[in-house]
Amino acid sequence: MTEPRTAIVTGAARGIGAAVAQRLAADGHRVAVVDLDEQACSGTVDAITAAGGSALAVGADVSSESDVTAAVDRVVADLGAPTIVVNNAGVLRDNLLFKMSVDDWDTVMGVHLRGSFLVTKAAQKHMVEASWGRVVNLSSTSALGNRGQANYSAAKAGLQGFTKTLAIELGKFGVTANAIAPGFIQTDMTAATAERVGVPFDDFIKYSAEQIPVQRVGQPEDIAHTASFLVSEGAGFVSGQVIYVAGGPKD
Repeated sequence: MTEPRTAIVTGAARGIGAAVAQRLAADGHRVAVVDLDEQACSGTVDAITAAGGSALAVGADVSSESDVTAAVDRVVADLGAPTIVVNNAGVLRDNLLFKMSVDDWDTVMGVHLRGSFLVTKAAQKHMVEASWGRVVNLSSTSALGNRGQANYSAAKAGLQGFTKTLAIELGKFGVTANAIAPGFIQTDMTAATAERVGVPFDDFIKYSAEQIPVQRVGQPEDIAHTASFLVSEGAGFVSGQVIYVAGGPKD
C-alpha cells in the first residue's frame, strides 16, 4: 500500500516531467508541478485532477535561490511538506565546443546542476524531519559524452556525483537518492536535437531505434515507471545508483 506523500517534480509542464508527475499522482501522491512558466503547467495539473489526483502548478526558475525558496514554501503551505523530489528540469544549448558561448555553458549548468542542488537543499530538511525521503535526479546517457553537448554532458555527469553524495550524506535519515539516465526518449527536446542536426524527426527516431537493442525509442512513460519504483516504499534499500533506462546496456 502506497503511503500518500507530497512530491515536487521540476520541469513538469511537458515531456518526461509531465509523465513522472502524472504517474506519481496515479500512485496516490500529491504533486507540485513545477516549471518556469506556471501557466504551462496547467495541462499536467488538469490531467492529474481529471484522473482524481491532487496537483498544484508552481512557477519557478530552479536556478534562482529565491524562486526555489518561495516555491517550496508554497508547496508546504498548499500540499504539505515535500518528501519526494524529482529533479527533471533541463534545457539544451547544444554546440561544438569552439562555438559554445559562456552563456550556453552557464545556462545549462544553472538549470541542471544548480537547480537540482537548490531544490534538493530546500526540500531535504522536510525529509530529515520525516525520517523518510526520496530524491531522483534525471541524468542522461550523454553523461558518458556526446558530440556537441560539452555543457549538457558535464552537467549530467555532475548530477551523478551529486546523487551519490546525497545518498552518502542523507542515508542515515531514511532518505535515498538515485539517478535515472534516459537514452533516446521521444520528446520535444529530442525533436529539437533532430532539428539542430538537420534530420526530419521521424527519420531521427527510425535511425535511433535501429541502434537500440529493444528496437524502439523510449517514451516519457518509460522514465515515469522507473521513477515510480525509486520513490516507492519498496525501494528503500536502493540508493546512490544510476539506472540507465535506454533500451540496452551502456558503459
